[in-house]
Amino acid sequence: MEEKILTTKKNGMPVLLAVIILYIVSIAALFICARLYQDMYPGILVLIILAVAILVIGWIPLCGLKVLKPQEALVLTLFGNYVGTLRGAGFYAVNPFCTAVNPAARTKLAQSGDTTSASASKGFKISLDGQHVIPDPGLGMKLSLKQMTLNNGRQKINDCLGNPVEIAIAVIWNVTDTAKAVFNVDNYKEYLSLQCDSALRNIVRMYPYDVAPNVDTTGDGKADEGSLRGSSEEVARRIRSEIQSKVRDAGLEIVEARITYLAYAPEIASVMLQRQQASAIIDARKMIVDGAVGMVEMALERLSEKQVVNLDEERKAAMVSNLLVVLCGNRDAQPVVNSGSLY
Repeated sequence: MEEKILTTKKNGMPVLLAVIILYIVSIAALFICARLYQDMYPGILVLIILAVAILVIGWIPLCGLKVLKPQEALVLTLFGNYVGTLRGAGFYAVNPFCTAVNPAARTKLAQSGDTTSASASKGFKISLDGQHVIPDPGLGMKLSLKQMTLNNGRQKINDCLGNPVEIAIAVIWNVTDTAKAVFNVDNYKEYLSLQCDSALRNIVRMYPYDVAPNVDTTGDGKADEGSLRGSSEEVARRIRSEIQSKVRDAGLEIVEARITYLAYAPEIASVMLQRQQASAIIDARKMIVDGAVGMVEMALERLSEKQVVNLDEERKAAMVSNLLVVLCGNRDAQPVVNSGSLY
């Protein structure tokens, strides 16, 4: 199904004025004919029938008047056949028997344009599950062509190491082909939401939460340092490409996808925090030990070069032990002063 843009002129106002004038003329003709009916002028009965017919069916052209705001579109069908799409702001007059179609008009998602307050202000009735709204007749049949933001909320997904993580994304999207959006899928908003969930799970399962050894996230057969926490831009780019490949046939364009929330699942969050703390402590201890060994080595070399004191191997070992205790200890050392001889 390909989109067909209607080139209808914006002649809604002339049609509206013509109908109003026609009604005024018909009402005036009825009053005049009522006065002249007693005189039995020829053609009076015909004029009365014509005026009454105009009053009865003259409102039908008003059903074809359509008002569109900027970045709005209206998909029209005539007796089940796709007629075309109106695009662009203006006051249009179309076939009064055309019907506007928008299967997603009743759908309410966690996205811009589907807020509860806006729905309530327009007289929408919200369902018990909070996922759908039922609009009043004639409302919500227009398709928005603006860029909208879909936030599907947090999902619990296992990463490539089997650790459960909670992740949420925000997807910026817009409708590019109204015919595909309306006719190729049952409900393009729900279809987009489902494809976002599926793509998110497919991509997250390829990455560890943090950098892990011997993990291939790119599929080239080589281990790399990709992770959800450290490669968020790359992950978001792959999620966007995955979603776009699924919704192209629905006439939708994914402008951008961003990770809005990322954390370990609550059941393992405390354990993983302890693991991170332990890793940080180990890294800090390694740095302290490396520095202490360098300082001890420098002290022994300086003492030997300047020949301040000659130490045998046993005394060197004792000195090294004491210096390492002082330099690597968590607390300040309490020195013991030897006031006697060196030995």
